[in-house]
Parts: sequence; structure tokens; C-alpha cells
Amino acid sequence: MDVPIRHWSSLTLAEQDALLARPALRDPQERRAAVRAIIERVRREGDLAVRELTERHDGVRLEDLRVDEAEIAAAERALPPAALAAIDLAIANVRRYHQAQPSGDYAVVTFPGIRCERISHPIDAVGLYVPAGSAPLPSTAIMLAVPAALAGCPRRVLCTPPRRDGRADPAVLVAAARTGIREICKIGGAQAIAAMAYGTESVPRVDRIFGPGNAWVTAAKSEIAADPAAASIDMAAGPSELLVIADATAAPAFVAADLLSQAEHGADSQVLLVTTDERLARQVLAALAAQLVQLPRRAIAAQALEHARVIVVEDLDAAAEVSNRYAPEHLSVQTAAPRALLPQLRNAGSIFLGPWSPETAGDYASGTNHVLPTYGQARSVSGLGVDHFRRRMSVQELSEDGLRAIADTLQALAGLEGLEAHAQAVRIRVGDRAAASSSR
Repeated sequence: MDVPIRHWSSLTLAEQDALLARPALRDPQERRAAVRAIIERVRREGDLAVRELTERHDGVRLEDLRVDEAEIAAAERALPPAALAAIDLAIANVRRYHQAQPSGDYAVVTFPGIRCERISHPIDAVGLYVPAGSAPLPSTAIMLAVPAALAGCPRRVLCTPPRRDGRADPAVLVAAARTGIREICKIGGAQAIAAMAYGTESVPRVDRIFGPGNAWVTAAKSEIAADPAAASIDMAAGPSELLVIADATAAPAFVAADLLSQAEHGADSQVLLVTTDERLARQVLAALAAQLVQLPRRAIAAQALEHARVIVVEDLDAAAEVSNRYAPEHLSVQTAAPRALLPQLRNAGSIFLGPWSPETAGDYASGTNHVLPTYGQARSVSGLGVDHFRRRMSVQELSEDGLRAIADTLQALAGLEGLEAHAQAVRIRVGDRAAASSSR
């Protein structure tokens, strides 16, 4: 493991940009073409295509794509009490955090006789995708299902890949069931996204699809997002990221452990250390090497560390600037006064303050959501919340006096844009009472 230490102030602007560049997203044309073929086949053939694609990619032939109550009950029996308790605690904390999020509905009188409102309704049908590639992710089922339930979405469909024995992962099933999900399908990959986007005999068509996945899932989500006839998507997820801001007071072992917790997600994950203390940087690198060899997924983490960055800055103001430019998915602040730096941190998916706030807590059970923007999208995109599962509509109601009060303004603006029919829609109401009466 060879991660060079770079001094931020000695770099040119171009060199700084290059240092903060993410690993290139590899999305070859062959994959895009293959994903399009999968989507078109599922759209055309429905369950038949899904079964054959599941057999090809997951190695199991399924007659029934839906999970029944018996399988859910068997999944609960398969988990030890400690696992069930952990799932229940995570659900409770995630629900408590998301329940505090405001609905956002409001009404305001903008002018005498003019009332404007914003009202929201739950999305009628949502699709939740829970990966189960190198490791099952019951935590993702919780993060998706809890806010969907709190939003009041009447139909919540969850897809997750089957195991070789033809069953879904028990922990994923239990997490889903205990958050109120009952429509569960054993389908993974691009075919799951296509099935939810267009509907099949077994999979209901949904209005919006949520959840992370591998490159095939991400490509499928991008494809269906471009089709007005298909479902919309939450966000395009990239590889996992963590940036740690640390000063001389940080514990090197803590910082190294946090960096590795993200590096083990995948070979294309990226972790960065931004520190005011070069001695700490060297201690963290030594701790990384010592901890890495103990990990079962050390080969994956080692590949991710090839993209790692260690940056020494002059002060914490500069550290905040680096972080804001990178806009990480996860941001850990391990300094003497972490909360004091918070007002300067604008661009991040989720922030972890202090040495006792490992990123692991947000992944599982602190209460915040772990479905977060990656690849710099944190500059403009927020992490998943209840509001993502609701659609918002504006409402306006004008009295006759209210319309008359702004009629001249409306007609003037319509004239500036050369839209005479817009002006006429006002004029026919307020300019000629007889004409308005005869038009009723």
C-alpha cells in the first residue's frame, strides 16, 4: 500500500483538481447496450424474461418471483434473537429521525385576495431496490422502507436478488417485513429495475424507483430515467466515498478504521484524509497497513486504497475548503472542536462529528439515512428523506378583487413575452364585465 502525502498549498489549481478527481466511472458501451436489451426484453416478455435472466445471472430458476408469508416467517426463524433485536433498534431510530422531518405543506396570502399553497401527496407506487451482491444489505431495506412508509406511499414494492437456494436473504426479508413491506420480489440487477419500471405479471409497475446497486443497476436506472413512459429514479449512485478532516488531536487508529470501513465497500470506492498535521498522516497510514491485513475483504479494500488521497493543509479553514470542493458522500470531522467547523461545511451527504461518531453508525442505526449523493452530487443533491417519497403541488386561488389588483402586472408581463392569449385570459375577466358574463 503506497499512498503519497500531498501538501495542498504547494499544488497548482489544476493539480488540486486532479488530486480530487474521482476514479473514472467505467460504463462501456457494451454494458449500456446489454442493459438496453435486458430492459426491452423484460418490457416485451414480462415474467418469462425475468425468470430466464434470473437463471442466467443469479444461477437459480424460480417459478414464483414473489416472496410469500411462509418464506418471511422462515426468515424470522432463521435469524438469531440478537440479529432481530438489532434490526428492530435500527428501524426504531431511523423512524424516529425521519418522523421529525416536516411535511412542507403551507399556505400564504401573497397579496390581498390571492392565496397560494403547496400541498403534497405520497407517491402512489414506489419501487425499492436492495442489493445483495458480495454482501446482503438489510440496512438498505430499512433506509428505503421506513421513509416510504412514513410518507404514506400506498404501494411499496421491494426487489432483491435471490440466493442460489431460491430464497431471498433472510435478514433483508425480516427488515422489509418489519417496516411494513409485503410485496417482495426475488429479482436483481437490470431486470429488477426494468420490471418495476414497466411492470410484469408478478411485479407491479411503480412510479419511482429508489435504491443503490452495481454498475448494471445504475445503468438500468439511467436508461429508464430517460424514458417518459417509465418510472423516475431517486438519484444516480456512484461508488462509496469518505473524506476525513482530522487535526493533531485525532486518534490515528480511529481515522484508519473509518477509512477502511468505506474502502471495503468496493474496489472503486474512494477515501480521503485531509489533515493539518503531517505526523498524524503518517500514523494513519501505518494504522491502515496494520488494520488492512486483518480484514476478510482486504483484497477489495486494498484495491480501493489505490484511489486514496492523503492531503496536508495549513489549517482547518483550508480543510473545509478541500472538503467543499470534493463534496463527499460521507464526511467525518475528527478535530478538537468538530462542531465549530460545521458552519463552514456546505457540501456533504452526511456528516459525522467527533471521534465517537463512526460512519458505521449512519450506515446502520443512528437514525439518519445512508442513501446519499455520490460523485460530487452533494453540491446540489440531498440524502434520502420522507420528502423524496411525496410529490408536491402548488395551488392558487384568486378572488375577483385579487385578480383585479394584479391584472395590470399580468398583462404587462404577458406583453413583454409576446403572449397575447395570456393577456386576453386576464382581460376577458376584468376588462369587460359584459363579455365575461356572456362567456359563462
